[in-house]
Amino acid sequence: MPQLPFMQVDAFTDRPLAGNPCAIVFDADDLDDATMQAIAKEQNLSETAFVRRSARCDFGVRYFTPATEIPLAGHPTIATSFALAESGRFRLTGDRTALTLELKVGPIDVELIGSGGAVQRVVMTQLKPKFLTTYPPADVLRIFGLKLSDLLGDRPIQTVSTGTPQLMIPVATHEALRRATFDVNAWPAIGARADFFSVHMFCMQGVTPDGMTFARHFAPPPNTFEDPFTGSATGGMGAYCWKYGLVDSPTFVAEQGHWLKRPGRGHVEVVGPREDIESVKVGGAAVTVIRGEIKF
Repeated sequence: MPQLPFMQVDAFTDRPLAGNPCAIVFDADDLDDATMQAIAKEQNLSETAFVRRSARCDFGVRYFTPATEIPLAGHPTIATSFALAESGRFRLTGDRTALTLELKVGPIDVELIGSGGAVQRVVMTQLKPKFLTTYPPADVLRIFGLKLSDLLGDRPIQTVSTGTPQLMIPVATHEALRRATFDVNAWPAIGARADFFSVHMFCMQGVTPDGMTFARHFAPPPNTFEDPFTGSATGGMGAYCWKYGLVDSPTFVAEQGHWLKRPGRGHVEVVGPREDIESVKVGGAAVTVIRGEIKF
């Protein structure tokens, strides 16, 4: 029976059983797509990462949800980078060590920040954001049981991609965000023509004193219904907030997952002017919760 080493790491948190969990399977070069998909379904986490050799970067990684492969994901990038260092597969060379990962979207730059050989924060640089389709607010808000008055001013409901396209929905208050529900029966009305993978709904108010944003993230079944912390969508949200003037500074703290009892926080840095954003950096802490072997 084949077996491969794996770790489960909670990303965007510095304590176990918080943030967003990701399984990282090492030495996955010989796994075919069907086996990786089956393992991801078995793990039943929002994503499972499969680490492979790369001729272009330090490592190659592929990300699978329980239902499909996705080209880029934030919390698996944080978790995988942390796991590579903690397992000794990648060695820190100082307080800041550069790492490159080859994803389906291409090479991604990662920085490991720490001291004494221990990683304290992982920062990924996401791709130049693309601002894609805008959607009629009434059509979208109806799916989440919200009204036009719940929307944040006249900001658009728009797909933004820094590698994986996500629909950005800015709402005015925590109360509206908490009240949001996901009517899966109404989803096909917009899902059939969607140019996005999942939905990121947020407000411009954190849940701790230094938090700038708080978000909820939804995906239609059979994917994870609500994600505790979503790194790729946080990058898209950061670009959205900077482009549309919702933040005065290109650096801020994003929060997510507290209402799911898995609090997470990420540090966001948008690089470039509002009218021509170059990239978005998203970083956070991580912690290992499981080490083992997968047999299949």
